[in-house]
Amino acid sequence: MTRLFGTDGVRGLANGPLTAELALTLAQATAVVLGQGRIAEARKAAGKRLTAVVARDPRISGQFLSAAVEAGLASSGVDVLDAGTLPTPAAAFLINDIDADFGVMISASHNPAPDNGIKIFARGGVKLPDEVEQRIEDAMAGDKLRPTGAEVGRVVRFADAEDRYAIHLLASLPHRLDGLHVVLDCAHGAASGVSPETFRNAGAKVTVIGADPDGININDGYGSTHLDRLAAEVVHVGADVGIAHDGDADRCLAVDADGRVVDGDQIMAILAVAMKQRGRLFDDTLVATVMSNLGLHRAMAAHGIRIETTGVGDRYVLERMNERGYSLGGEQSGHVIMSAYATTGDGLLTGLHLCAEMARQRRTLADLASVMTVFPQVLINVRGVERSRAQDADVLAAVEVAAAQLGDSGRVLLRPSGTEPMVRVMVEAASEADAQRLAEQLAEVVRG
Repeated sequence: MTRLFGTDGVRGLANGPLTAELALTLAQATAVVLGQGRIAEARKAAGKRLTAVVARDPRISGQFLSAAVEAGLASSGVDVLDAGTLPTPAAAFLINDIDADFGVMISASHNPAPDNGIKIFARGGVKLPDEVEQRIEDAMAGDKLRPTGAEVGRVVRFADAEDRYAIHLLASLPHRLDGLHVVLDCAHGAASGVSPETFRNAGAKVTVIGADPDGININDGYGSTHLDRLAAEVVHVGADVGIAHDGDADRCLAVDADGRVVDGDQIMAILAVAMKQRGRLFDDTLVATVMSNLGLHRAMAAHGIRIETTGVGDRYVLERMNERGYSLGGEQSGHVIMSAYATTGDGLLTGLHLCAEMARQRRTLADLASVMTVFPQVLINVRGVERSRAQDADVLAAVEVAAAQLGDSGRVLLRPSGTEPMVRVMVEAASEADAQRLAEQLAEVVRG
């Protein structure tokens, strides 16, 4: 059977596979599984009630899905703090900040408005390991908690949720943003209220686009997957920098004063060098995925910073960081994790710290981003082939030939899709033409 949980919670078309009934049952199963354990039992023994934080992004289906989740939790004896519309990293922070037992975020991140998702966080605001997700999925078919009378859970508004999160972000900054003009693109998403306010309170002059959510326009032509409007606005108003969030604001991409994109790899390079200079980069190590640009590896080596590489997905980056205590990691897509301040990728935190380095060092974003030379990178998705083709002898032989041609001036990566009959072919080279040529050659071999 297909697993309910994917790489980032339960996601699908709202009122398609993702129904109110499913959300309610999932919440009840979550209460069964996460309401167990030493700490939860100790709380119960002390007469304390289990508590969960629930938040959502502004897509319209989040209203009925969050209501179903809250009903499932309350019917299981869990007190719910409804934080309303907030970014995913805000929900994670609040769970830890008030020492809640767990939390739920209703969001489909950068997906279009008809989709939605349910992300569950454990105590401390951390993502669930695969085995706990499986236990919750199994518990959906089992007995539910059905307290009565005074033991039924309460649902109350988390009145100061946004303020707590904003104060936390501001307290993390190494330098104020006075003198910077920032354009924010909030993707008509969860950051539409809190991001402009926080950047202004940090001292920046702020111009805002994509901050008028109506429930159906989230990620529609705005945000980190649509950077053209942000780049044009930065140039038009003469701003110093543009910051783009996605729908749930767990990622951040940027554009410089000339409208050039600064991706997650470049942002990590800037932050890693700055954190090392300030003695804040644990073990002088950055955690990145196999998709990070070769230029990032070269730049970090030049600054005495080691890179630990994981599989694709911010959860794998976070697992490595937690295992070894690393302070910075992330993905090219803009999921950047600063573990001293967050338990997940946080687009507001990342954007604020990027701007703080511009202000602290009195340098432009283009100047800071020059720490890394971006190698041309071509990605071809070869669809309709068995994922095992990535390991066939003829494909591996072709990869070896291409790698030999590139030498140390590029690299080749073949990666089977985790969900589709598809193999991804990625080639980096010193020139766009070489990367394109070799990627196309390898794609033809994969097609067979």
